[in-house]
This record gives sequence, structure tokens and C-alpha cells, in this order.
Amino acid sequence: MAKQDRAIRTRQAILMAAAQAFEKYGYQAATITEILKSADVTKGALYFHFPSKEDLALGVLDAQEPPQTVPEHSLKLQELIDLGMLFSHRLQTSLLARAGVRLSMDQQAQGLDRSGPFLRWQEATHHLLAQAKHNGELLPHVNPTETADLYVAAFTGTQAVSQTLTNYRDLQRRHITLQQHILPSIAAPSILTALDLTPARAERLSRLAPED
Repeated sequence: MAKQDRAIRTRQAILMAAAQAFEKYGYQAATITEILKSADVTKGALYFHFPSKEDLALGVLDAQEPPQTVPEHSLKLQELIDLGMLFSHRLQTSLLARAGVRLSMDQQAQGLDRSGPFLRWQEATHHLLAQAKHNGELLPHVNPTETADLYVAAFTGTQAVSQTLTNYRDLQRRHITLQQHILPSIAAPSILTALDLTPARAERLSRLAPED
């Protein structure tokens, strides 16, 4: 068990060192030498867990997985709001999440498949919107697939602007503003009035977000 725990700690140390390098330098400029130095591990240990620089980057990209700790709610649109609130908080507190976003939007990351985070977010968003449609939460004209694509693209752009201007400090506010503009065009009026978009809810949800 001790050996297994040591392997887990080593893998995490490597992943955090890689995240630090990718966030600071980008995919192309980050070097294995820098990551080894920061993680304080041998080259053999690094390649045991991550056979290549690409595998390291993919491990960091996985940190953009949609949060798994969103509380279940009778309104699936509320769960969708909560996903964004939790991830907005995570980008303020998690090096792995920030590095994953940096990689996913790195136009210089040639040869790296950056589609994973976008596809996973589209899938999670579509799942909630399809449930909301089934439950009668959406207006009749709303297409869950098209709306999921719009949500992911809009939230990605919001993240990029927030990162550039305030290093994510205002992302929670920007996310709430985005929801306030999109929801009236997709949610049934009776549902719209029941949704909680307040900063107080974002604060409560932030306590559920894992730290790393």
C-alpha cells in the first residue's frame, strides 16, 4: 500500500509540475527538463507515468472535466448553472484547471489533440439540456444540441476575456451575466423565475469544489 501511495504522490507531483510549466510557457516552450526539475523526480519516474510530453499535456487537459460534485436539483437548468459556477471557482483556485484551459486554447500546440475538454463539456451540457427539455423546462423551439454548442462556445469566450483582464477574478460575475442573457431565450417563464443566479449561491457551491 505504501508503494502504491508513493506512486500516486509521484504522479501528482509530476502532473502539478507539468501544469505549472504549461500554464507559464505554453505547450511548445515547456520542456521535460523544467518539469523534472520542478517535480524533483527522475526521468524514469516521469516516463513511467507519462510516456511522452503529449501524455503529460493530456493529463493536464483532463482537469477541465465538468465538475462531478454539482448537487442534484429538480431543475436541470439549475444544475447547468451550477456547473459553470463551480468551474468558475475552480479556475480561481486550481493550477491544474488553469493550465488545462491554457492548453485547450493554445494555438501553437501542434500535434496535441485539444478537442477532449470541449467535447466533454458539450456532452455534459447537452445531457442536462436534454433532461430539461424532457421535463418541460425549455421553450418549445429550443434544440438541446445547438444550445449546448452555444453554451460551451460562449463560456469559453467568457473565460478567455476574464483570464486576460483580471486573471479570472471576475469570472463568476461574468458567468452569471452570461446566464442572465441566455436563459430568457431558452427557459420557460415559470422555470426562469425559479432559478438561482445569485453570487450567494456561487459562494455556497464554491465550498464543494475540490482544491489542488
